[in-house]
Amino acid sequence: MSAYSTAFRALTSDRPLRPDEAARLLADLCKEYGQELADAIERDLSGQFRRAPTDTDGAFRRKRRDYGAAMRVVNAFRHLATASPTLPPQHNRSTT
Repeated sequence: MSAYSTAFRALTSDRPLRPDEAARLLADLCKEYGQELADAIERDLSGQFRRAPTDTDGAFRRKRRDYGAAMRVVNAFRHLATASPTLPPQHNRSTT
């Protein structure tokens, strides 16, 4: 089940979410969205930097360099999306 459908089901159910459940649900949704976005950008970039018949060696090296830089950004974005956020401890009335 995707994080979106889990979030939708939780938000439309009759029982309210506990703060820790909501935080976990939002973190899962963020991870899934970040992965999907990074995958889509990677697919889009893969066709833009292929060697054309009219490319010189220098032009192709620049394309490879630009593709490498773009992929480093995509991979950094993917890493940020999958990194677990540092959430403050959840306090409720029974623990304070």
